[in-house]
Amino acid sequence: MKIVTIIVLTCSNICFGQVKSDSAELKKQDIETYGDKVYHPSYKKLIIPTVFIGFGVVSLSSDALKNLNSSTKYEIGEHQPKHIKLDNYTQYLPAAMVYGYNLTGIKGKHNLKERTIIYGTSQLISAAIVLPLKHLVKEERPDGTNHLSFPSGHTTTAFSSAHFLFREYQDENIWLAISGYPIAIFTGVYRTLNNKHWVGDVVAGAGFGILSTELAYWLFPTVNKLFNKKESNTITMIYPVLEPKSLGAGLVLNF
Repeated sequence: MKIVTIIVLTCSNICFGQVKSDSAELKKQDIETYGDKVYHPSYKKLIIPTVFIGFGVVSLSSDALKNLNSSTKYEIGEHQPKHIKLDNYTQYLPAAMVYGYNLTGIKGKHNLKERTIIYGTSQLISAAIVLPLKHLVKEERPDGTNHLSFPSGHTTTAFSSAHFLFREYQDENIWLAISGYPIAIFTGVYRTLNNKHWVGDVVAGAGFGILSTELAYWLFPTVNKLFNKKESNTITMIYPVLEPKSLGAGLVLNF
């Protein structure tokens, strides 16, 4: 229960405290500069990720949800599906689709630089949440390889990418906007089929992914100012870095 309490308090600070603080710093000039590109914090947008994260947290201590995890593992073992590694790549596919759509002339809400800043910020946020939690919770993976199961990093990345696609195209083409979610679901499902994660890990990862992207959009006007300071080095690119046992992001500086 101590671990669950720490996670709940951490998520509460991220969802409510930090968002309120950062949004309060947005000046009128920022709103006028970005116009409809400024996304004001809305607690309604936190409902889905909060429910997902809550489910995952409860699954760590609930006997009923632990039984669900165990029965799912048993069913997977019974059918012995062939393990595939596509989930290592599909986690990034929805984000790649944003750039692909733009190359074909279907413009999203932001230009190349702005959307790269937003996506990079979402990956930094997700890494800052997921990696410490893995080492704090120390949940054993279904295959017993280590104790870094909760939450699912692949699923977090997949849903942060899918929600990034949604936010970029929700006002342009709703079908394009939601096209990333089936890919994200595929990634999460195959994390369980590959015996790498429990159901609770995957559901929590989906919540953290959506939350990371929401925070990235809310923080964009403030973060973007840092990229446009003439007197300092300008960061021209942020990109995700995937290692066998870690998730992070890299920066390219223009001196």
